[in-house]
Amino acid sequence: MKRLLAVASQGGHSVQLMRLKPIFDRYETTYVSTQRRTGMNRFTKIIDANRNAKIRLIFLFFHILWIIIRERPDVVISSGAAPGFFAIMCGKLLGAKTIWVDSIANAQELSLSGKRAGKFADLWLTQWQELSNKNGPQYGGSVL
Repeated sequence: MKRLLAVASQGGHSVQLMRLKPIFDRYETTYVSTQRRTGMNRFTKIIDANRNAKIRLIFLFFHILWIIIRERPDVVISSGAAPGFFAIMCGKLLGAKTIWVDSIANAQELSLSGKRAGKFADLWLTQWQELSNKNGPQYGGSVL
């Protein structure tokens, strides 16, 4: 069975990712987030960090790297933010297929993490058709 690692920050990022849970249930899925949500059998909690907390970002990066080494997922999927970016980057570098679903909240432009994660994502998605383009994310609907 394929191993999936689903990574998201708390709040809207996590809510959006959990909307895909019926698909994730087909696989051996490990969830990674800054906040536990109900319905997750395999879960790892990580620290919350953003670009304003550089030291915490370093710890977050190494924690995500360790999780990916330990779990050896076939696929890494994320809806953001910093934890998702690190997961997509590390997952790609360690041989996993990677999927980035940019946040629905970013209607005018891609998120900062989304812009960076796109370089490492095998499948880069936006939930706003206006933000899709041939060199950027694809539009495949939304997970509202």
